[in-house]
Amino acid sequence: MVFTKELERAAASVEQRLGALLAPDAAAPGSGSRLAEAMRYAVLGGGKRLRPYLLIQSARLFGVGEARALDAACALECIHCYSLVHDDLPAMDDDALRRGRATLHIAFEEATAILAGDALQTLAFEILSDPRNAEDAGVRAELVLLLARAAGWHGMAEGQALDLAAGERDMDLRAVVTMQALKTGALFRFACEAGAVLGGAPAKDRAALVAYGTAFGQAFQLADDLLDTEGDAEEAGKAVAKDAKRGKATLLALLGPEAARARLAALVDEAGHALAPFGERAAPLKQAARFVAERRA
Repeated sequence: MVFTKELERAAASVEQRLGALLAPDAAAPGSGSRLAEAMRYAVLGGGKRLRPYLLIQSARLFGVGEARALDAACALECIHCYSLVHDDLPAMDDDALRRGRATLHIAFEEATAILAGDALQTLAFEILSDPRNAEDAGVRAELVLLLARAAGWHGMAEGQALDLAAGERDMDLRAVVTMQALKTGALFRFACEAGAVLGGAPAKDRAALVAYGTAFGQAFQLADDLLDTEGDAEEAGKAVAKDAKRGKATLLALLGPEAARARLAALVDEAGHALAPFGERAAPLKQAARFVAERRA
């Protein structure tokens, strides 16, 4: 219960800051346009903000307060929300429901959804490169580099390409793990590593957080697969049972429910072990891993 309240509090802080970053501004061309309205629709009013939460908590391990980590966390959320907008498009996953309401291309139309996703992606890098995000230009540059790698052809975009192509060929366990590590895991790894970058962490601590983020991302995806099979659409706020209908390659399909739950428990343990160097200071991150394994939405 304490963890859930803290997650909700952090999500509210992220929501407030995103609202300010996307607020209409008479001095900024386009900020009152239909495109800007679509961007706000895509980003505001929903989501657990797990990725920003991980970034904020990772930075806190090195004495970086939430206020200093908030803009980087919001940049990450812009990338995540852009990816959801594009994933929902008819050419991708063709979904009509997201976070309990119509997906962006349904609420507006397809062209505006594409442009809103594009604009949210570039906004993320605008936020990260702004001196208000971090005084040290080297820190800003490294965050931009890491997020570009996580979001692009070395990360999330490649993972989505592999996922779309999965129906055309059989994928074994290793191939599915690789695909999910790119599509889902890359942004979780960035969240944890970015906190270390903001805090000027030593290499060994940074590596520990990357290991945690890797296990966390795998656990999140496996829990998501289970929810897709067993969850309720109203509770989840999106369509369920999609993967089986589309014949998508998932670990759940390869392993079966019992083995999948055992693997999920092992991944949560692995994430916790990776945080050992930080002792009790990492308790919120350990709780986050348990939360994703047990969530119902």
